[in-house]
Amino acid sequence: MTATEQHTPGQAVPGENPRHRSAEEIGRTAAGPRPLPPLGPTRAVPLPDVEERTLDSGLRVLVAHRPGVPMVELRLRVPFAGDEPTHPAVSELLASTLLTGTTTRDRVGIDDELAAVGADLGVNVDPERLQVGGHGLADGLPDLLAVLGDVLTGATHPDAEVTRERARLVERISLARSQPRTIAREALQRKRFGDHPITREMPTGEEVTAVTAEEVRALQAASLVPRGSILTLVGDIDTSAAIAQVEKALGGWTSEAVARELSPPPAIRADDLQLVHRAGSVQSQLRLSAPALRRHDPRYAALQLANLVFGGYFSSRLMENIREDKGYTYGAHSGIEFVPQGAVLGVETDVASNVTAAALLETRYELGRITAVPPTDAEVEAARSYAVGSLLISLDNQGGLASTLAALAADGLGIDWLRAHPARLESVTTAQVAEAALEFLAPAAFTGVVVGDADVIGAGVRALGGISD
Repeated sequence: MTATEQHTPGQAVPGENPRHRSAEEIGRTAAGPRPLPPLGPTRAVPLPDVEERTLDSGLRVLVAHRPGVPMVELRLRVPFAGDEPTHPAVSELLASTLLTGTTTRDRVGIDDELAAVGADLGVNVDPERLQVGGHGLADGLPDLLAVLGDVLTGATHPDAEVTRERARLVERISLARSQPRTIAREALQRKRFGDHPITREMPTGEEVTAVTAEEVRALQAASLVPRGSILTLVGDIDTSAAIAQVEKALGGWTSEAVARELSPPPAIRADDLQLVHRAGSVQSQLRLSAPALRRHDPRYAALQLANLVFGGYFSSRLMENIREDKGYTYGAHSGIEFVPQGAVLGVETDVASNVTAAALLETRYELGRITAVPPTDAEVEAARSYAVGSLLISLDNQGGLASTLAALAADGLGIDWLRAHPARLESVTTAQVAEAALEFLAPAAFTGVVVGDADVIGAGVRALGGISD
């Protein structure tokens, strides 16, 4: 290189080994930062038709052909509400032991038969429903359904398995109940829904210990029924053939009873935040909640975007304030949670005890700001791109589509709602988003809880007002 030749930093010199360039060097030019290319058009995800049939047993079956990989996803939703104080404990133990043996298969036999067709099944339960979910090779669907039909009609919940799973469940509950997030969730549920059964998401260890195998078997016979239940299948399968296979495998699952839906919880009332004492805690959990809209409401898309601008994704105002600017937390989030015949907004963050009052102040400030300083066109466009893109990504696989169809079906909606939702998001105006923010994100609409060491955080949060013990 001559004296008149110039070398740009980061540029390889002839005859020398090129050195590693930093991210800053890669992202910059002599004129400044490289401009980001504009986003391309969002690629639409083609959604399949859904074939639906209600069997003589009352079981509603939804089947969608989604090729790509030779697999099938299965979701069975059984409404599983109960008013008895023992119901949560018995239902949890039922879910834990449903796949541990039938009159014709033991636990090992069930596992081996599923494994032979690359399949897996799991069971979970909450105050609203019991769900069996799984997947397997498409060619193995008859075998997967055969196992499912067997456990639905012939699960024996063996005494030894109930004893073993009961001990495991008690241990898991003991661990979960020591976690701050569990404590905050239970406090929030009680604050917004009182003593409604929806609040009983986790039984106590003592309640589980008292459950007998006979009670588990009795609950299955009375409540694990097809009438009112929904089975969703999505995969590389022939829809008509799959429905015939369901009829064959689950034809013996019958009952005159109707699966019990959870009653709608009471509407949330705006109220002071409740200070929940957790002695010795070095962290606080802020949980705020307000009424929201169901998917059926024509304003739902506008509220969805308003929530995103406020706190629904990483680029939201709330995250920018209390994480990026103030450093109070690793994460803050707001979202819409669906409950029977309704929906609620939730705002949550976990912070150190010494910044609890400051974080609560800033959270209330952002709620007030989004009503007084409406979202800008740029904010709405960014939220819109995220909402449409994340929805399409979630549907671009069999499992995501199966879970979404199952949730929509339980809410009285179907594939047509899903097909139309991106267009609804695209059509929402900035003014409509501002109207939704003003109506649903106003600070006066919220209630909630602050969980932490009251001896440490009490004086600070009480000084802000709107706090009760």
